[in-house]
Amino acid sequence: MDFSKFLADDFDVKDWINAAFRASPKDGAAAGKADGHAATLVMKLQLFIQEVNHAVEETSLQALQNMPKVLRDVEALKQEASFLKEQMILVKEDIKKFEQDTSQSMQVLVELDQVKSRMQLAAESLQEADKWSTLSADIEETFKTQDVAVISAKLTGMQNSLMMLVDTPDYSEKCVHLEALKNRLEALASPQIVAAFTSQSVDQSRVFVKVFTEIDRMPQLLAYYYKCHKVQLLAAWQELCQSDLPLDRQLTGLYDALLGAWHTQTQWATQVFKNPHEVVTVLLIQTLGALVPSLPMCLSAAVERAGPELELTRLLEFYDTTAHFAKGLEMALLPHLQDHNLVKVVELVDAVYGPYKPYQLKYGDMEENNLLIQISAVPLEHGEVIDCVQELSHSVHKLFGLASAAVDRCARFTNGLGTCGLLTALKSLFAKYVSHFTNALQSIRKKCRLDDIPANSLFQEDWTAFQNSVRIIATCGELLRQCGDFEQQLASRVLSTAGKYLSDSYSPRSLAGFQDSILTDKKSPAKNPWQEYNYLQKDNPAEYASLMEILYTLKEKGSSNHSLLSASRTALTRLNQQAHQLAFDSVFLRIKQQLLLVSRMDSWNTAGIGETLTDDLPAFSLTPLEYISNIGQYIMSLPLNLEPFVTQEDSALELALHAGKLPFPPEQGDELPELDNMADSWLGSIARATMQTYCDVILQIPEVTPHSTKQLATDIDYLINVMDALGLQPSRTLQNIVTLLKAKPEEYRQVSKGLPRRLASTVATMRGINY
Repeated sequence: MDFSKFLADDFDVKDWINAAFRASPKDGAAAGKADGHAATLVMKLQLFIQEVNHAVEETSLQALQNMPKVLRDVEALKQEASFLKEQMILVKEDIKKFEQDTSQSMQVLVELDQVKSRMQLAAESLQEADKWSTLSADIEETFKTQDVAVISAKLTGMQNSLMMLVDTPDYSEKCVHLEALKNRLEALASPQIVAAFTSQSVDQSRVFVKVFTEIDRMPQLLAYYYKCHKVQLLAAWQELCQSDLPLDRQLTGLYDALLGAWHTQTQWATQVFKNPHEVVTVLLIQTLGALVPSLPMCLSAAVERAGPELELTRLLEFYDTTAHFAKGLEMALLPHLQDHNLVKVVELVDAVYGPYKPYQLKYGDMEENNLLIQISAVPLEHGEVIDCVQELSHSVHKLFGLASAAVDRCARFTNGLGTCGLLTALKSLFAKYVSHFTNALQSIRKKCRLDDIPANSLFQEDWTAFQNSVRIIATCGELLRQCGDFEQQLASRVLSTAGKYLSDSYSPRSLAGFQDSILTDKKSPAKNPWQEYNYLQKDNPAEYASLMEILYTLKEKGSSNHSLLSASRTALTRLNQQAHQLAFDSVFLRIKQQLLLVSRMDSWNTAGIGETLTDDLPAFSLTPLEYISNIGQYIMSLPLNLEPFVTQEDSALELALHAGKLPFPPEQGDELPELDNMADSWLGSIARATMQTYCDVILQIPEVTPHSTKQLATDIDYLINVMDALGLQPSRTLQNIVTLLKAKPEEYRQVSKGLPRRLASTVATMRGINY
């Protein structure tokens, strides 16, 4: 049996009993002896209990026997601890007594030691002061030896002696004398120095470094070093300038020479100077500053030769060459950046990029001129309307190609710092394009003769102008779609390129927050000066503050929630509206042409042959006149010609149609079944324009005869039937007019009740009814 389970924390009596019975034999004979098995199990448990009791008794007895010994050990330990405490107290008192007895003696020893030190210092000072006289007397003989090392040792000794003579009356004269001697030594050694640096002799150069360090003339020695190597680099530049190579090739040659000098001189200077990287950095800074002709002059001349059309392109070519050189220098400096003097590295970065700073500061103006020149070269107007429509469609890709190229140039040339200028340039680009597009639309209107309707011209259907207008609307939709996409890409690009300049502590709410962010940046750990070059912050703080606000807004709201080109989007929306108006006018022109004939028709107030015979005839005997029949047939053909709005799968067209607003919107309270699709919306708009214009020309008729009144009512009923056939609701004004025309003179007053008073009065005047 397994009795170990009695010790488990989750011991359960029922589970243990069940397990004990399951372990019993399973055959039929044994199954009948369950009572016997239970009795056996109980007997085993009783025996186990007896064993446990016996073990507990033995353990308890053993513990009681050991208890007196433990108590004795504890008592002994307590006595030893008490004795140790007494001994510690005695030692503490002895130490305290010793300190009191010897404190005065120790103070005397300290004072004696101070006196000894001062006496030794005074003795050394007197010895050094005495050396000045000895060395001054011997220096002329030493100079005759022409031995630079020996002369340097003498001058070093004189220099140390002079430090002890600061308070003497002739101290300044001694300083002048010592400097004159140093100058003599420098003049004596200069040919050897130049030879050592020119031949790259490590041993000789080390000697001169040691000598000039001892006499505190290290800057003068470095000046010799810079002059020796600067002359070679400047000569290489002048040779390049005198060649027939273009400026970008000349720059490549110069930068290759500078980068080669960096690697060779760093390797050599590491064996000679204590701070080799700083020394070679200063060499490059001085070389770039001493170039003749200077880089700014060369850039200015090259940009001027390029002309307005190519100046930015040429400038970017030169800048790419410089940026490639800067990247090479950065890679060379990066492994040892912690060994560099970061102030000198920043100066080197300024020296490399400095020639481009004036152009970077006016990048916005240059980009604007460049974009306007390029967009002016995009043709939008042509002799034929269809060619003009085709050019408008093709211009969308060209427009956003120019805009994307401008974004790339901004990132390449200004690293995002020219974003404010870029946005201004893009705004001008879109404004110029919208102006050209508007002029093209006006030209199309004139060619389609939408503004000057010829009088008495034959009625004929021509849907060419409308089909061209639909293509222009689709072009406007493409403009709106690509503008939205471009604006989102622009926001992401600006944030990715210029976002590094935005400090985490920046807050646009106050100038103090802006200044705090600058201070925080200055206190932050040293960064890579090549990546942190910022020409804008110091030279144009106002534009830099605007850039920070833009970046902060983009970061807070996200690049999808932006308004970088809100003015341009608004202008493109207005352009879309003009295209809608063009399409609408191209459809409505034929209807308006027929309606304008109504008020000029002489038949309204002239009695025709047999009119007296037909006055009492019913109205159904009259047929609609030709003008209204033409209009009705034209309107009935509209659904077929508006079908492209329904069947054509064109996302750009759909976007433009939803963004545009049609003239003659529905009256308040009207049912609007036409809102289901854009074709129905257009049909409804044209129908309402027809009915409103028809009402206007009817009310311009000065006088109608009774027969003409019936004819006019018949014409109106025909138009209303056409509207019903198309599922359109007739306008209330048209229904009121036909009601007033059908009213008998004697019932006119009663019929006109509840109708607009001015309308009723006008119709009564036309009919010659007094009411």
